[in-house]
Amino acid sequence: MGISRRNFLIRSAALAGAAVVGSITKVRAGQTPDSRGEGYGVLIDTTFCNGCRKCEWACNEWNKNPNQPIKAYENKSVFETYRRTHAHTFTVVNRFINPLNAEPVYVKKQCMHCQDPACVSACFVEAFTKTGRGAVIYNPDVCVGCRYCMIACPFDIPAYEYHEPVSPGVTKCTLCYDRIRRDGGLPACVEVCPTETLRFGPRKELIAVAHERIRNNLKKYVDYVYGEHEVGGTSWLYLSAVPFEEIGLRQDLGTRPIPDTGKGFMFMVKVLEIVAAWPLVFAAFHAIARLRKKNADTRVSADDKNAEEHDRKS
Repeated sequence: MGISRRNFLIRSAALAGAAVVGSITKVRAGQTPDSRGEGYGVLIDTTFCNGCRKCEWACNEWNKNPNQPIKAYENKSVFETYRRTHAHTFTVVNRFINPLNAEPVYVKKQCMHCQDPACVSACFVEAFTKTGRGAVIYNPDVCVGCRYCMIACPFDIPAYEYHEPVSPGVTKCTLCYDRIRRDGGLPACVEVCPTETLRFGPRKELIAVAHERIRNNLKKYVDYVYGEHEVGGTSWLYLSAVPFEEIGLRQDLGTRPIPDTGKGFMFMVKVLEIVAAWPLVFAAFHAIARLRKKNADTRVSADDKNAEEHDRKS
């Protein structure tokens, strides 16, 4: 989070000025022109996953997060507690129980890389960008730490580095953008998966593959591709043999993109907070100036008193 106070004030002033003249048309800050396109994604077939957690190890390894030897990931006791991602863990695998046969179902969780991301629209400094490849990436150099992205995300994914006293930032899965932007590059978790639970490719093709699997195995799968339509669609897609609400995937999100739902509200919040910030800033400077003047007057008064005392004694 390397933005200086001066740069922040300049950005705020520019944005406020644009708001005043009514020239703000881009509420969804950071979106690239092709971000409405399909891009790439990952299809997770939960019926293939055996809970090996090698995806967790590979993710930590590639992103230089705190890690353990891969052998340590064979420890199954972690499945006794439902886990979520946090500042230094961008993906986790949780275990659920199939209510029909009591068999375990393992489900990987990470940023869903929405087609129309709420985090992008909520960020007024354009710290988030939906790339044409499908990944939603984060720029710590412009982040001011407001954490609106954390509130906006319907999947509770962005995490904040509260333990970083100097330059905390927001963290999350990047879809290994630094790998997939190269032709043939795969996300680290996909590359390491030994059961082919994870499949990377163009989102449209993945959706077609998912529906083909369902058609060919109607008794095996729930007839639904999770992520195809949720909140306008996500880059991560799921297949399951049990209802999605049984494996921790919300089905109450609707199909409308979050930015469309809160567009007017978020716009007003941003404008109000920027416009309201200036009186507070000027009030703070005025209070500081008054305090400095008071201290200066006190020093002058003390000096005068000392001078009088000196004259009287001499």
